[in-house]
Amino acid sequence: MKAILAVASKEFHDGLRNSWLLSITLIFAVLSIGLTYFGAAASGVVGVASLSTTVASLASLAVFLIPLIALLLSYDSFVGEQESGTLLLLLTYPLSKTQLLLGKFVGQGGIIALATLVGFGSSAVVLYWQMDDSAVFSIFSTFILSAVMLGLSFTAIAYLISLSVTEKSKAAGLALITWFLFALVFDLALLALLVGVEQGVSQQGLTQLMMLNPSDIFRLVNLAGLDSSDVNGALAIAIQSSLSQGQLFSLLLTWVILPLVGATFIFKKKKL
Repeated sequence: MKAILAVASKEFHDGLRNSWLLSITLIFAVLSIGLTYFGAAASGVVGVASLSTTVASLASLAVFLIPLIALLLSYDSFVGEQESGTLLLLLTYPLSKTQLLLGKFVGQGGIIALATLVGFGSSAVVLYWQMDDSAVFSIFSTFILSAVMLGLSFTAIAYLISLSVTEKSKAAGLALITWFLFALVFDLALLALLVGVEQGVSQQGLTQLMMLNPSDIFRLVNLAGLDSSDVNGALAIAIQSSLSQGQLFSLLLTWVILPLVGATFIFKKKKL
C-alpha cells in the first residue's frame, strides 16, 4: 500500500507542477458557470435556468469534456515512460507492475477528481446562491461523483491504449479515436438504429445498448430523475427504463474496474 501511495503522490504532484490541475479546474469552472448562468440566453433571458435544465446542460458538457481530458492526461502514462527509459528504472525499485499501475491510477484519478469537484462545485454554489434550495447540493453530489467515475473509466481505458502500443504517437491517435467513437459515433449509431430499423428498437434493447458506453451510463445516472422535456434523442426513451440509479452506478463502476483489470493483465505480460 505504501508503494501505491508513493507513486500516486508523485503522479499527483507532477500534475500540479505541469499546471494540469489548474488548467482542468479553470476549464470546468468557466464552462460550467457559463452554462449555469447563461444557459437560458438563447431564449432572451440572462440568469439561472431551472435546476433540471442546468444539470442536463452540464451533463451534455461533461460527456464530451471529461473523457477527452482523462484520455489526454493518461494516454502516455506507460508508453511515454517506456520510450524515455524511465519505466524500466521505476521497476528496478521494490515495486510490482500492479502497484505501479494502481499508483498512477490513484494519482491521476485524484487530479481529475479534484478538478471536477472544484470546477463543477462552483456551479452548485452559483445555483444555491440564486435559488436558495438545498436540493442543489444533493443533486450535484450525484453529478460530481458520477463525473469522477466517468473520468476514472476513461483513465483506465487510456491505460489499455498506452500498454497496447509501442509508440507515443500511436497512443495519442488511438486516444483521440476512442474519444470520437464514445462521444460522437456511438450515439449517432443508436439514433440510426432508432430511425433506420424497420421494426425499431425496444426500450429494453436501447437501454442495453447504451450500457456499452460509459458516457451514456453517466447521462442516464444524472438525467433519469429529470423532466423528459429537457432530454431528447435516444436518452428520452432510455431514461424511462427500469434501471435504478444504484444499478447505473454499479454499471459505471464496472466500466472503471474492467479496463483497469485488463490493463493490469497486459502490463504483467508485457516484455519491456
